[in-house]
Amino acid sequence: MTDPHTLTGAYALHALPDDERAGFERHLAGCPSCAREVEEFEAAAARLALASTVPVRPAMREEVLHRVGSVRQLTPGTTPVERVRRSKALGAAPARWALAACVAAAAVFGGTAVWQYDRAQDAQQRAARAERQASDLAGVLAAPDAKSRTVRVAGGTGTVVVSAQRDRAVFVSSKMPEPPKGKVYQLWFDDGGTMRDAGLMDPARASQSVLLKGPVDGASGVGVTVEPAGGSAKPTSAPVTVLSMPS
Repeated sequence: MTDPHTLTGAYALHALPDDERAGFERHLAGCPSCAREVEEFEAAAARLALASTVPVRPAMREEVLHRVGSVRQLTPGTTPVERVRRSKALGAAPARWALAACVAAAAVFGGTAVWQYDRAQDAQQRAARAERQASDLAGVLAAPDAKSRTVRVAGGTGTVVVSAQRDRAVFVSSKMPEPPKGKVYQLWFDDGGTMRDAGLMDPARASQSVLLKGPVDGASGVGVTVEPAGGSAKPTSAPVTVLSMPS
């Protein structure tokens, strides 16, 4: 199972699959440290979306990615000193007992080894997908050519951020009210009056960033409708709002 403390960034960027998101939200309810990280990630995403973009030197992206790859998160409440102490304590146990424990574990759990391996592989694949999606979302928000447009939406605000170079778009909501029970906000690309599915928003979150599904591909705007849970193939209600693409 993926350590929930490592999922704060992906959760804030709406990049977790449904099952992992539900599990993380259960963890989040009892983890103030993760709740604080999520709030900080969401605030940072909103600032990136709304800030004016400034061209940076070409080497900056590679430097940032290199540094990100070299930083590991620590489990809240666990310091490096505590980890060393735990390692020493485990190393002090008699080797013969460790060997006996390994043999016993192999005998008892050998039949489930393949199943556990498959589960681990599946978790790694989902984590990789979430990481790619989070990377794509951040890439749009920080793209040198990113442009944004903001409008009022149902008492909150909605911002569409577009990178023509990447041909992708992100929708950032702030303080939008929850949709009616059993409903969800669905996003659409407006292709000259024809609405193309661009993904679903999380109905439980008033503020979020959503990487729109598929390329912009010349769409003239982004619409938001209220649809049945799970979404619709075509809009079934009048748009809550339609944002024209920023020029």
